[in-house]
Amino acid sequence: MRIVRASEVGEREVERLLTKKAFDEVELSPRIREANKKLYGEDLSAAEIVRRIVGDVRREGDAAVIRYTKLIDRVDLKPEDFLVTEEEFKAAEEAADPEVVEALHRAAANVRRYHEEQKPNSWMTYRAKGSILGQAVIPLDRVGIYVPGGTAAYPSSVIMNAVPASVAGVGEIIMMVPPKNGKINPYVLIAAREAGVSKIYKVGGAQAIAAMAFGTETIPRVDKITGPGNIFVTLAKKEVYGHVDIDMLAGPSEILIVADKTADSVYTAADMLSQAEHDPLASSIVITDDAELAEKVAAEAKKQLDKLPRKEIAGASLERNGLIIIADDMAQALRFANVSAPEHMELLVADPFQKLPYVRHAGAVFLGSYSPEPLGDYFAGPNHVLPTGGTARYYSVLNVETFMKRTSIISYTQPALSDVSDDIIRLAETEGLQAHANAIRIRKERK
Repeated sequence: MRIVRASEVGEREVERLLTKKAFDEVELSPRIREANKKLYGEDLSAAEIVRRIVGDVRREGDAAVIRYTKLIDRVDLKPEDFLVTEEEFKAAEEAADPEVVEALHRAAANVRRYHEEQKPNSWMTYRAKGSILGQAVIPLDRVGIYVPGGTAAYPSSVIMNAVPASVAGVGEIIMMVPPKNGKINPYVLIAAREAGVSKIYKVGGAQAIAAMAFGTETIPRVDKITGPGNIFVTLAKKEVYGHVDIDMLAGPSEILIVADKTADSVYTAADMLSQAEHDPLASSIVITDDAELAEKVAAEAKKQLDKLPRKEIAGASLERNGLIIIADDMAQALRFANVSAPEHMELLVADPFQKLPYVRHAGAVFLGSYSPEPLGDYFAGPNHVLPTGGTARYYSVLNVETFMKRTSIISYTQPALSDVSDDIIRLAETEGLQAHANAIRIRKERK
């Protein structure tokens, strides 16, 4: 993990470090590359592999889904095996720890309560001479949720994706989860039931995204796909965008902590590691104006790392993307934080609410020593599906409106249209669209 002084390397170099995202450095594993060569006879990039998978699923449907699931996930499924059965739900309930299930119930209730406050309303207003303008807010008919299930299971991601869709009033919520040894984690299934998922399919990877985008003989086509995944899932979402909508393109997890001299080095190091354990490509950054704190955090992170079950993953992440920046002052620290536009930003400072107005670019902001990032991941209520890779500059957190669309409503009376007819005709003719002008002129002449 590097410690960098802004005064020594300059602001431009610090900004370069903050905008260099781990997602750009992704490499295919030897197993995936070998499988790729076996299938195609050549060494393709991740984007080229995904393009072929998506194309094959679009053309061949279930047959391609089966082929790629066997090749990539090493699970041999038939179309009748795709869908999770009632017996599998019952087995999940029997295998689950009741205390964990109760915690999932409480978490889902918090998330539902928070998202119910986001729900927008349709509206109409009356204007001059009887004209009416408005907007209808309409839930999507069917959405598809992707939940990772390879190296780890994430019931929290089920809740964070499905509950807002349920609150929005989506007609049908389907979910894709890659099976592990042919099975799905019981807590993922229980969370899906709790959150309102209609159907669950034991399919993962790019083939799952393509199946939801275009539909197969077994899997229905959706209107929108949400949820994070690995490089293949992300590239597949990018590939199908336009045929369906997507939430965002997600990269590895990120945390950026703005800390002053009052910050606890033990808490700060623990919060860095909370993201580092996700993935070797995860990014953990601290920006502080206190050099002594920087040294303490680096030492404490090393100490805590040795005790973690996932220390190899977290250690690789800190080695590759761990960074502590010593800023000249807190104003510069906040400016650097906005340049990074991180997924998660913590303000471990004496006056977090006074600093909050200076935060412009972050997926979620955690204020104070007792609001650590995992609180948002699991329980507080706000969504944990957040923009990564600097896209918090323009993307928003997943929310209820993610699963809704807006339709404009326009109603004019004859007197109201007559008042504006000349303006419309002039504008249409200026653009050379005579038929547009005629549609107005005919009504004006026949009044």
